[in-house]
Amino acid sequence: MAGLVDKLTASGGTESAGFLNDIIEQLWPNINVVGCKMVKDIVEPMFASMLPGPLASLKFVKLDLGRVPMRVSAVDVIKTDNGGIKLDMDVTWKGESDIELDGNMVPKLGIEHVHLKGRLSVLLAPLVNVIPLIGAAQVAFINPPELKLDFTGAADVADWGIVDKSIRKVILDIIASMAVLPNRYLVKLDSNNDFFKTYLPHVGALRLTIERAIGISGPKKSGAKRLLAKIVKDVPDCYCKAILGAEDEWRTSTKKNNKDPEWNETHDFLVADYDQRIFIDILDDDLGGDDDIGVASTTVRDILLGGGSQELALTHNNEPTDAKVTVRAKFFNFVNNADVITSARSENEGRIVGLATVLIGSVLGLQGQRDELNPSVKVTWGKKEFRTAAKSHSPGTDIFNPSFDQAFRIPVTADLLANPGHFKIALLNKADETGSVEIPFQQVLASPGLVREDSFDVGPGATVRASISLRGLQPSQ
Repeated sequence: MAGLVDKLTASGGTESAGFLNDIIEQLWPNINVVGCKMVKDIVEPMFASMLPGPLASLKFVKLDLGRVPMRVSAVDVIKTDNGGIKLDMDVTWKGESDIELDGNMVPKLGIEHVHLKGRLSVLLAPLVNVIPLIGAAQVAFINPPELKLDFTGAADVADWGIVDKSIRKVILDIIASMAVLPNRYLVKLDSNNDFFKTYLPHVGALRLTIERAIGISGPKKSGAKRLLAKIVKDVPDCYCKAILGAEDEWRTSTKKNNKDPEWNETHDFLVADYDQRIFIDILDDDLGGDDDIGVASTTVRDILLGGGSQELALTHNNEPTDAKVTVRAKFFNFVNNADVITSARSENEGRIVGLATVLIGSVLGLQGQRDELNPSVKVTWGKKEFRTAAKSHSPGTDIFNPSFDQAFRIPVTADLLANPGHFKIALLNKADETGSVEIPFQQVLASPGLVREDSFDVGPGATVRASISLRGLQPSQ
């Protein structure tokens, strides 16, 4: 097996993408139609639940992405561990769109320019010996992309900054949930594609320690906060937030009245790609609302190639500051070794000792009236619970034998191993459980390669094709 440094430096270099841009340009009218439909079907319903006040009533009354296509560059082609091909590329879109939003008690808003920038990863797997040679394509941004919207009608809205920020946040949250690593948007190229061969596991785990920060001068305050700071000689109460990809953010403790705070606190993150960005935000814990002190970032690749430690300069509103934060990182590989899992010990909260991955492929043999079927699958292990998207009858969909093709990742901690119990896979119709099966943890641990894969009988007459795998954690060499 290749060492960590070999993996981090394996790229043969990026290439230009002239022919890809030519293809995208020819396909752009079709991409426009498909993209507009996805925005209408996915983004618009989210406005109602995620936007505040009257903004929740916003709907698209005109939707056209325009004639300017996306451009790609710096393409890197990589062979993956599951035998597939991964194409990483920079994506830039300076769209001249014609989009209008309207709602109750909200002036009509237009979006005339969309600026999108990020690094996209296209995973082609599995490779097969029949046309079309590729079973499926999975698309994801390696890191959350940058998004800027140029609105028209902004002069008619008093709190315009809030509107802009709110709408962008909804769109970016949707992109993150669907297509920012570890989430990948799946497109089947072969209707018989096996999702279990398509899925690409995580490359490992990163144990990140935020050591300390120096030179914190405190955030710039305004109004009453600035006056109060002068009276009491306010010294910031600092804490850090760290984010990697679309995983949940982690927060350190707060260090009171300290311009050079020391944390030495550690958290484990799952890593799907070595180019994933570690984003660190230092804030001042304030009763009137936390103030941003500065942000810094690095990538998994950069910090590991740098010897596992970096001192990062903080910026505030894209302006440099004198403050710096020191971080340390250690990388761990996932291994299919039962002894590594059973002998694992963790004395610190948040540290993981392994990973359980549950793949839900398809359900066969549902019964009932097709218009009344709304199936989904729920996975439970300990206190962890996950649920697939629900399926409903539509043209071209076999609602009696639906495919789900979803993956759920459960970090294994020492407390889970103390009483591992069983994995439960339950079949639901709407909110009602119609059947289930329990797979003992020890049964998975004793399976070849630590993988238990089967079409599990959940009754009555229905089966769920699922795979449960376990991996232990070993320091990378």
